[in-house]
Amino acid sequence: MDDGHPGEVTPFPITDSASAADIAHRLAGTAFQARSLGQAVAIWEAMLRDETTIFLGLAGAMVPAGMRPLLVYLIENRLIDVLVSTGANLYHDVYETLGHHHFQGRAGGGDDVHLASLRVYRFYDTLAPEHEFSIGERFVTEFSLTLDEGRPYTTREFFHLLGQALAPVAKQEGVLTAAAKHGVPVYCPAFGDSVHGLAVAEGRLRTGKRIAFDIMGDVLETAHLALTASKSGVVYVGGGTPKNFIQQAGVAAYLFQRERPGHSYGIQVTTDEPQWGGLSGCTFEEAQSWRKIAPDARLVTANVDATIGMPIIVSALAEGAKDAIKARKLPALDWDYIKHEAC
Repeated sequence: MDDGHPGEVTPFPITDSASAADIAHRLAGTAFQARSLGQAVAIWEAMLRDETTIFLGLAGAMVPAGMRPLLVYLIENRLIDVLVSTGANLYHDVYETLGHHHFQGRAGGGDDVHLASLRVYRFYDTLAPEHEFSIGERFVTEFSLTLDEGRPYTTREFFHLLGQALAPVAKQEGVLTAAAKHGVPVYCPAFGDSVHGLAVAEGRLRTGKRIAFDIMGDVLETAHLALTASKSGVVYVGGGTPKNFIQQAGVAAYLFQRERPGHSYGIQVTTDEPQWGGLSGCTFEEAQSWRKIAPDARLVTANVDATIGMPIIVSALAEGAKDAIKARKLPALDWDYIKHEAC
């Protein structure tokens, strides 16, 4: 697919047999955010063909919104190589892996005070019962108490081990179980800002066991992953901490007294905007001023709701990029900065 489409806008034809790949290709010839979605498919396919280490930054309540199978597909078929996520999405994944469900509610919620009295949580138009949430939290607490108090864990290690612990009791494949099986590292730089943090804290209060996290290890590992990659590319769903954590990995080669040009590809699916000055709305061009993005990088931002944009993009890739996915040469993921570098 070509993401350039110079010249005339190509009107979008309606047929009764268009596939997801057809739709994405036709969108790329139109304008505005439709064109951006089509370009996102083309750029992602280019990453798959170009021996690129692909980082996915995941923010927003994508798992409660029903996007969990999409994320599992990306991991199982190695359309991504590294996942950096909010803790919330990773907890919702645990919750669903254990067989619990999110439920449709109403946008605006109605009477949220009444929901609180019923011990029901609301995420915009989606609901979850507190008692089932607590079951998942207890699972994480008990898992944390099996860890070694005598050494710190990177969040990659924590979530890899948690994925392995979930596998025997999983009601369905989830993000963490799939990542553990397929060797995709999962990082959570804001670990404490989630139910995972609360669960580990509860275990500490109850038993006195102090589980330590090596957050600087996360920084060094992701920097080393980017540094040792032939090329690196990024896909941002929303923004927040995952986005900046991946952005900084693109420029952090200086930690190892080295230089690299920044990420070579970038896709951003977000409703945030740059004029408010926040990182979530930051443009790729702004990131180039920090040398986080390479000067000649292929980039696109689709300003659409990710629950709309991502199913279109990933469905189009699943159908239209089958050969690229099948033939992809997986990058060697090297996060062992201690073995290779003098720090």
